[in-house]
Amino acid sequence: MGKPALILASQSPRRRDILSLTLIPFETMAIETRETLDPTSSIEENVTKIALEKAECAAALLPKQNGKTIILTADTVVAKGNRIYGKPAGFDEAFEMLKSLQNRSHRVYTGFVLLCCDKIHTECVTTTVELEPMSDNEIKRYILSEKPYDKAGSYGIQDPLMACYIRRIEGCYHNVVGLPLSRVCKALKTFL
Repeated sequence: MGKPALILASQSPRRRDILSLTLIPFETMAIETRETLDPTSSIEENVTKIALEKAECAAALLPKQNGKTIILTADTVVAKGNRIYGKPAGFDEAFEMLKSLQNRSHRVYTGFVLLCCDKIHTECVTTTVELEPMSDNEIKRYILSEKPYDKAGSYGIQDPLMACYIRRIEGCYHNVVGLPLSRVCKALKTFL
């Protein structure tokens, strides 16, 4: 019996790049789901629930594989206190997000799911990030050059220009990019 196939059900090029670091062969597939947050649930519960919905959506699109396909999905949000920052709708929202995140710490939450037949692993990983102060012109320059509209919190820690403003990080760097690689690898071992 051969090894199971791994499918990353995500349109994120950053998640694809991170997963490729494992040297485990995988395929990607695009899925569309609503990423609706439940205000009565915790942030951890929300991102894990959304990742699970993505995995179930992907599983429904795949033919039955007799336990030979592992689906990996993830969802990431940024939060400061009780405020959750998803992907910005445009320039003004991105500017406002970055303005409010600077010069203090915030948390990045990624919920991920591994699904293979009836076996499911769900987990949420949290990383704390602190940004240096940014002037309005620096924020504008970052947004105009990096166009962070597909990134939770309006920034990519991996963007070269953002490197100038990362004061501190506590936890998994790859989690901030979008996929907590060490935790995914540990969980994946139980499926292979």
